[in-house]
Amino acid sequence: MQRQYYSLDQVADLLGLHVRTVRGYVRDGRLKATQVGRRYRVTRDDLDAFTGAPAVPRTTTAMHAEASVIVQIDGVDPAAAMRLGNTVVAVAHSSGGDRSAGRLRVESVYDEERAVLKIIVLGGPAQAAELLRIVDTLVEDYR
Repeated sequence: MQRQYYSLDQVADLLGLHVRTVRGYVRDGRLKATQVGRRYRVTRDDLDAFTGAPAVPRTTTAMHAEASVIVQIDGVDPAAAMRLGNTVVAVAHSSGGDRSAGRLRVESVYDEERAVLKIIVLGGPAQAAELLRIVDTLVEDYR
């Protein structure tokens, strides 16, 4: 049976640690490693012994898309800005949507001096697009 070896960078990635931390574990003798030339290698068995559980390599993640949108609405009085901002945030939080796609993150910022409302939307493109349609409708209703 062929042994599986990991570099210290791979061990750090598997454990979610910085590579310097892993090097420290090797230097302290807490993580057994074999030096090959100037580099260290850790066997899967030694990594399992160190963690107390089998090391599970991260699988490649599926393609993921996220939208970042800033909507600027000019000529908004403070009361309208409050209503619009609160409504958009409430709609985003109540929609929930597909949990695997994640919730939208929405914030609103009002610049009273310039009478400008900015709505920042972060999340899945489909959810963001739906929220933008709602923002467009709300703005049309205020005209």
